[in-house]
Amino acid sequence: MVNFRWHGVACTLACGLVLGLARPALAQSSRLPQRGAAVDQVPAGTGRVRGVLTDQTGAVLQRGRVEIRNLDSEFKKSVVTDEGGQFVVDSLPAGRYELTTAFSGFETVVRTDIRVAPGEDTVVDVSLAVEMKASIVVVTARVSTVGPDEVAPDRVRTSDTASLLDGVPGLSVYGGGGLSSLPAIHGMGDDRVNVQIDGMTIDAACGNHMNPPLSYIAPASVGRVNVIAGITPVSRGGDSIGGSIVVDSAAPAFTGPGVGPVAHGSLSLFRRSSAMSTGGNAVASVATERFWASYTASYVNAENYQAGGGVPVKSTFYDATNHALQLAVRRGTDLATVNVGVQSIPLQGFANARMDMTRNQATFANLKYDGTFGSGAFAARAYYEGTTHEMNILRDKIPGMNMPMDTKGANLGYSVATDVVLAPGHTLRVGNDFHRFLLNDWWPPVMAMVGSMGPDTLRNVSGGERDRFGTYLEWESKRGQRVTTLLGIRSDVVRMNTGNVVGYNTSTTTTGSAAYAADAAEFNARDHKRVDSNVDATAVIKYEPASTSTYAVGYARKTRSPNLYERYLWVKRSSMSVRMNGWFGDANGYTGNLDLKPEVANTLSATANWHGGATRGWQLTITPYYTSVPDYIDVDRCPVVAGGNGCTAANVAATTGFVNLQFANHGARLHGFDASGRLPLGSTTTLGAFDLTGVVGYVRGTNRDTGDNLYRMMPLNTTVSLEHRRGAWTGAVDLQAVGAKQDVQAVRNELGTAGYALVNLRASYRWQFLQLDAGVENLMDTSYVLPLGGTYWVADKTGASAVPGMGRSIFSGLTVRF
Repeated sequence: MVNFRWHGVACTLACGLVLGLARPALAQSSRLPQRGAAVDQVPAGTGRVRGVLTDQTGAVLQRGRVEIRNLDSEFKKSVVTDEGGQFVVDSLPAGRYELTTAFSGFETVVRTDIRVAPGEDTVVDVSLAVEMKASIVVVTARVSTVGPDEVAPDRVRTSDTASLLDGVPGLSVYGGGGLSSLPAIHGMGDDRVNVQIDGMTIDAACGNHMNPPLSYIAPASVGRVNVIAGITPVSRGGDSIGGSIVVDSAAPAFTGPGVGPVAHGSLSLFRRSSAMSTGGNAVASVATERFWASYTASYVNAENYQAGGGVPVKSTFYDATNHALQLAVRRGTDLATVNVGVQSIPLQGFANARMDMTRNQATFANLKYDGTFGSGAFAARAYYEGTTHEMNILRDKIPGMNMPMDTKGANLGYSVATDVVLAPGHTLRVGNDFHRFLLNDWWPPVMAMVGSMGPDTLRNVSGGERDRFGTYLEWESKRGQRVTTLLGIRSDVVRMNTGNVVGYNTSTTTTGSAAYAADAAEFNARDHKRVDSNVDATAVIKYEPASTSTYAVGYARKTRSPNLYERYLWVKRSSMSVRMNGWFGDANGYTGNLDLKPEVANTLSATANWHGGATRGWQLTITPYYTSVPDYIDVDRCPVVAGGNGCTAANVAATTGFVNLQFANHGARLHGFDASGRLPLGSTTTLGAFDLTGVVGYVRGTNRDTGDNLYRMMPLNTTVSLEHRRGAWTGAVDLQAVGAKQDVQAVRNELGTAGYALVNLRASYRWQFLQLDAGVENLMDTSYVLPLGGTYWVADKTGASAVPGMGRSIFSGLTVRF
């Protein structure tokens, strides 16, 4: 096995060397437009922007993505470059625009303050340099963007959409299943992060959160991701305190005037050695001047991956299929889009949970309209998503054990938003949105274990409802040429309710794992209805003293109401059933609290950015932050109750192993910083371009009431990359270093982890219609454990082992475009 894996490394490196020395296949095009050359007539009353997309050597870039946005009305249009690297964006109302260009392996370039006049042709030629994974693109907060062509190579490396964001400053990823990792921003994850999938809000329909929002979109369908750390504008959504992740599918790409139907497509196949993972993606689209349709299908299958040294890590297998169809129609500045899709996950193992996913079937429909009026823009959206989810204990857990757990969830909602330009440089945004989440969570009886798991059906959450109705007002203003301000206020009303519950049995005399009657009676006797009136506010100011520096400082008051599970989990006395709920990867048990208050977070953050004047010059960005949360939803050991074996005096006193916990409000604070930078090392026509990039992150969280640490805080970590590009070739060597995690949470018996360092290699080569991606993760086959992976419950049921990280994995993929 070792010889085989090293042979794979050698093959990958040899192929990379050959490709790197090959002559660039993208030759200088003879069809580059000349200044002053004749062009088609511009439609009356509108303007047009055209240009050519090239790399830094002058080679044209085919099928690069170009998006243009009106700076006053937020009106947007997208096109792709043709075989000569040329693009034309026509029928543009007069005004100021921002042009964003992106291509696989290159940094995203944003050109601002482009002037469009009626009847005129504006020429904007763009040269792209070496990619940088994250860049600041919005002035109101630290926003990192992962563009469509930056996502493409990572689809070979991972099928977990959350892990596409590795390397984004301020963001870390919680360990979960191979398709269901949970992102955290500045130490706050899961429901504390506002995740939107094409504008849809999707709540996890699972007592273990095995189907978080990002698991509902496959990497193949991702067009662009914006990560907004900390100071999130109120227009980006409410009911969250950590930040926002906005995921968009590929934008419609229409043809130019008079161009007939144009069809494009691609087929990708990939393989990863560590988990014997195989899969592929297929994309097909057709476009005219007014119509666009796209279909995306993806499939992946993986066995258990291997840790360093070839040791199998149990319950890490998965299998998934996704289908997505997008339709778009435009007329003038009006754009209507429809997205529909289905997902099927027949199985997914979870190394840090007592249960596994045995089925997740989801469907969604999403309708959106964008238009302009006078000096403003209007957008409206309506969506529905439904999930059928099943859990049980699969092959690696307890042989012969059967404990089915079923849920059905539905997310539906709408949003309307209007942007109005009050005066040059002053934009008012007004919006309203609604989200409704419905949940039924029940556990069918197991007749072979009548008493503890029968004869009745246990109702974990019965008829759960969570409605959020939000309204916001936001004003962005540019004062002179150097100062920009953003002020916003938002109101959210959250209404929650559930029906009555029942346990596996209704006996009032049983104890231990069969004690349910007292818990159900206590819960059913109380009023379940809860109404929270939440207020958010954001204030940001940005100052640009020079063209090479920017400073921003902001304050945000953000509020999050508890989720259905935090408030309505009701079992206490049965330790077995308590421990079937818990999305924290620690295998502890959790019970809810009807008296929970919403979390209110007060965040102060600042960002300083310095950069060179050249297009691909040096850059350094630093963001320190501080957050205080007076009513942070943490946990206590569940109070001692008579009867049963769940909430006992021994449970309260335990300092090792698994314990049972109850959600509770506590004062908390979090502080830290993230930093990123880039340093060009040189560029020549013969050798290509070399860049050094890096990201550093640190967060510390404390429970101010108990003095304990907050759970799952990422230790000091950094990633440094040496990147190289020559023509159609891109390659990189990454060094990832993570410090020891010593600030662990005692109340959960959280495990500490040792520090480690990994070396990763990645390469990509694109020639005409073919693209080859390859790489090696954990080149030295280092043995380590994941600092946010939780407890490795499968192999060590005492709670003393953390989940091992993946050992050496060789991945490769081939994409054919047509």
